[in-house]
Parts: sequence; structure tokens; C-alpha cells
Amino acid sequence: MLVNGVKIMSVLFKNRKVQWFAVMLLAAGAVLLSESLLPPVPSPAVPVSREEPTAVAPDMQKLDSAKPLDQQAAEPLSYRISEYHMNVAYLADDRQIKGQQTLTWENPGTTPVQELYLHLYPNAFASKKTTFMRESGGKLRNDEAKAGSSHGSIDLLSVKADDGNDLTRRMEFVQPDDGNKDDHTLLKIPLPKAVGAGERVTIQTEFLVKLPAAFARMGYVDDFVMAGQWFPKVAAYERVGTRGRTTDGWNLHQYHGNSEFYSDFGIYDVKIQVPANYIVAATGFPVKPAVTDNNTKTYQFYAEDVHDFAWSASPNFIYAEEPFSTPQIPGVKIKLYLDPNHKDLKDRYMYAAKKALARYSQWYGTYPYSTLSIVVPPPGGNGAGGMEYPTLITAWGASDKDPDLELERVVVHEIGHQYFYGLVATNEFEEAWLDEGFTSYAEDRVMEAEFGVSSNLPVESSYITSPNALQLDAWKYKGHGEYADNVYTRAKLVLKAIEKQVGRKTMDRIMNTYFQRWEFKHPSTKDFQKVVEDVTKTKWDDFFNQYVYGSMMMDYTVESIHVKPGGAKGAVTYESTILISKRGGNSPAVPIQFHFADGTSLEKTWDGAESSIEYKLTHTAPIDWVRIDPNYSLVLENKHINNYMQTEVDPKWKIRWNLGIIQFMQTIFGWVAW
Repeated sequence: MLVNGVKIMSVLFKNRKVQWFAVMLLAAGAVLLSESLLPPVPSPAVPVSREEPTAVAPDMQKLDSAKPLDQQAAEPLSYRISEYHMNVAYLADDRQIKGQQTLTWENPGTTPVQELYLHLYPNAFASKKTTFMRESGGKLRNDEAKAGSSHGSIDLLSVKADDGNDLTRRMEFVQPDDGNKDDHTLLKIPLPKAVGAGERVTIQTEFLVKLPAAFARMGYVDDFVMAGQWFPKVAAYERVGTRGRTTDGWNLHQYHGNSEFYSDFGIYDVKIQVPANYIVAATGFPVKPAVTDNNTKTYQFYAEDVHDFAWSASPNFIYAEEPFSTPQIPGVKIKLYLDPNHKDLKDRYMYAAKKALARYSQWYGTYPYSTLSIVVPPPGGNGAGGMEYPTLITAWGASDKDPDLELERVVVHEIGHQYFYGLVATNEFEEAWLDEGFTSYAEDRVMEAEFGVSSNLPVESSYITSPNALQLDAWKYKGHGEYADNVYTRAKLVLKAIEKQVGRKTMDRIMNTYFQRWEFKHPSTKDFQKVVEDVTKTKWDDFFNQYVYGSMMMDYTVESIHVKPGGAKGAVTYESTILISKRGGNSPAVPIQFHFADGTSLEKTWDGAESSIEYKLTHTAPIDWVRIDPNYSLVLENKHINNYMQTEVDPKWKIRWNLGIIQFMQTIFGWVAW
């Protein structure tokens, strides 16, 4: 997910951080103009696609597959634990979704299962007392729940076993994370009989969803609707060995202010009825042309080897599609559902999508699906924007008719989620960094390779003022700012730090091996560490304990400089003593630059093994200044303020700076991070 305008502008320019910058600027004001400036970020023109600019409306297209449903399944790519058949109708006047669902669930473990658990995510918006609303304060990213129009809910009108047995009297809401009885986002359904290993159970439900005004990934804006996390969804069930589990069992969590999602793979067959003038975008592909009956139109979509299903609809979508293939992608149909405000930006969306798919498939592996849909919400629709679902992403809302590279960055980022959220499918409740951090790392690579934009890592690291462990339940971070700073930015910097140590080629092997080994398998942080160790043939316990399981950042400081005259009679020399200390985590190579008054420089590298090191240097000129990490290669160093010291200045005015004022101004007003 995009925070993430860290994911976004909302994270980067929080008031507390702007205030912090102001303090830093004042402290360094005497010397800011002497600091070297960061190079300006280029804004290259995006090549224009030569494809046809229009396409046949999606309800009139030929089918993406001519095979009937019962013949479509090839060799499964995943362990398909759940199978959904849904028939739903969007009631536009009431902004509700009424649906019927048949869910078949297979017990993948060896222990009999006596109950099912369903996520009822829309209930997060039912009142101010839900866990989501209490934790978020009704705010997410730059969005705020609108008073009176942001209440949403899902009601189960009936729940029956396959034999017709009524299960509603057995149901109860559970709150395993916080005990909040006002939270109804997780439902327990005791079953009439246990489901044995490898056996299946089927339940049938009727449900009614009341949509909120677009907020936190779902809802409406005028006649646009985004249905994300909208249906009764069975919880993930983990077998022994999955993510280190020692017993079979459910992975159960409520919907939290910071958390996203985690589900098992399966099959989805979904019919969606909308007003006749609406166009629908959805996970998977249409299996038959849309059928119009009086004032309604019914679409049918099918998807397999996915762990979620989302859809969007609007009468205003401008539809375009283009085929795309590479040596790693046999063929995919890119479908674009544009808001009219962005009708002239089709080529930019398509170009970004193609470049992202090409790079990710080259680096990590094949994109295995036949479609990729991009939905552009209308102005005011950012509550539904910047989000990922299997085979479908949402871009940022179309408020700006001439957006900068933010447009491309969001598309690149959300397509990256197709790999780490979609295909690797990590647990975003408990290990969000394995999706968000990895996607942010991959996004930076694409933006650099295809658009010439390199992230300013020293600036990004300086935002990490409250580092916390990366392997941490999402709701245990102290607010959304700390969550985003860690699982997006710090997580990305951890991956960059590994890359700095092993080199780009080895890092590419690590990432490729990780994806190939764990595609469709729900890995853990420990599983990723094992990949790093297998590829590098080196133990990484110290690094992971400090920066992944722990909350450390690097912090190297110039503690003191002392200069005294020295040398034999008649010779003018100076002996300089410099004390460097380590206040944070380790780095195997700490670059240090010593600059003398005669203009000469000396560079040394400290292995950082001890807590401090003292350098004694003799030269014909006194030491002028000392700087640690002059090229900002220590990406996990977040306190550059103490990396520099000049000689012979009154201690209360010692010059220590982080970045120059121009750099700060570029950061605050001209630079976008995600």
C-alpha cells in the first residue's frame, strides 16, 4: 500500500518532523552555505506509447479465456485452501453491496478443525469504538473519515452449513488482540462436526455491506465505488512449519489502524451486478461478456491462485488496454480504467506499468497471471487509491491533471506489491516489512533504472527518529508515523545496507532466490535471513539481531579533536588526536575523512568492531576537520549531525551539521519519497 503520499508525503512532512528540521536548521545556520549540495533530481520525459489509444469497452471484449470454468484449472501454482463462489449486486442508490457466497474450505493441516473464522473488515468503520477507529483516530495517510458518511459495516443475513443447518446461533465475535468487545471484525463460527485433515467444509452466507465514503481502501466517491476487503473472508490457517509454527492453527487478528492483511490462496468465481451504465474492473479475468438486463449489467470474473478479490466500478471510466510480453512474461493484458480527469495520461500509466512488469519479472520471476488492471480513482478518491490487490492496483486519485513523477512512482510501487504481497504473500499483520519494505526497495530500483530518479537515502534515514523492530505486530508501533517510518523506510534501508555489504549482483541473487524459493508459500523473516545466509555463505545473526529483530540504527560520532605542535628542532609538525566512537549498531566498514589546514586529506576505514577508536596523525599542518562517512554510504546512519567536527572552535559553537540548507529546502519542498 502507498502511505503510503511514504508511502508518503503525509509521512514525510508530519508537523513534528518539520519542526525538528527547523531546529536543526537553526543549529547549523552558521555554516550551512559551506556544505556541499545534493545534485538536482532529473525529471526525464516519459516516452509515448505507440499503441492504439482506445480499446473496446470491457463488457464487449472477447473472453480472456475460451475455456469453461470446469476446464480452466491447469497445474495449481499454489495450495488452494479456499474456494469462493459469489453473486453480488451493487445497489448504487443505497451505496450497498448485497451478496450471496458459497465458501468451501479445506483443512490443510493434520489436526481436526472444529470452527471457522471469518474476517469482516467493513465492520472496522461501524463506529468510533472499533479497534481500527480507536487506533487510527479516523485517519489514514492524508485521509480522514468524514463525519456522518464514513460509517460502514457488513451484516451476515444468514449463515448455513452445506446441509442447510443454521449456524447463526453458534456465531460469536472474537477479539484476540485487544479484547475490545465493540470490535466486530473477526467472527468465530463453530461447526456441527470437525473437519479432518484434508477434508472440506462448505458454508453458505448472505451478506449486506454498507459502504463508507472512500476511506481506508474502500468506499464511494459520487458514483465511483471501490470494493476492497469487502466480503466475508476466511482467516489464514497455518500448517506446522509455516513461518516457524510448531502446531497447526489459525492466524487470527482484528482489523487494526496500521495493519493490512493475510490470507490463504484459493479460487474466486464472482458475479457482480451493477447499473447498466457502469464499467467494472476486478481481480482475475471475465469469463463471459457482461449481460445486460433492463437497467442492470452483470459481469463474471474468475481468478485462481490468488488470496483476495477486489473490484471497482464507475459509469465514468475511460477504458484502455494493451498487450504486453517479455522473455519472462509470456503475455499479459494491461487494463486501464481512467478517470476522465486523466484521459490524456494513458501513455504514462501504460509506460510505467510495462517498465515495472519488465523489471520485476527480470529480477524476481514471472508474473503468472493473464491480466493486470489499473484503476484511477476520481478527484477526492485517494481513500481508495494507492492500494494493491491480486492482479489489480489503484493509482493515486486524479486530482492533478498534470502530475509529476508521483504518477509513475505509485504505479511502480503498487505493481511491486504483486510480487511480495501477491505472490510471496507474507503476513502483513505480523511482519509488514516483508511486503512494504521489499516493495519500497524494488520500487526505488525501477525508478532509478527507468526514470533516472535516485532516492536521497541520507535524507530518508534522517527521518527515522523512533526506530523499532521490523518483525513486530503492526498495531504495536506507536502510531502510523512510527509504523510507516519503520516498515517502509527503515525496512528499505536495511535491504540497502545488505546490498552495500554484498554488492548489487549478490543482492540480486538474494532477492531472486527469495522469490523463487518462497513464491506462494508465506515466508517469515527467518526464512529471508536463511536465504541471505545461503546465498552469501555467511552468518548474518548480528546484523539481523541489531537491525531487523532489534531497533538499532548506526550512530558514529567524532567525539574530540586535539592538536599539539610536535617534531624535531627546526621541523614544523603537528600531532592530531581524534577520538571516534560508536553509539549505535555495527558496520563492517566505517569511512573517515581527515582534512588538514594545508588542503591535504587522508581517508581511513574503521572496521567498527570496538566501541571507539583513537587516531593519532602527524602532519606538517594541523588537522582542520574530520568527517565520518563523507559520501553517506552508511545508509542506516540517521544522526549525521555528529559525523563532523572542526578543530579549534569554542566547544559551544562546534560545527556539526547534517545537510545544507538548500538540501533541506529541496527535501521539504521539492522531493517526494514513498
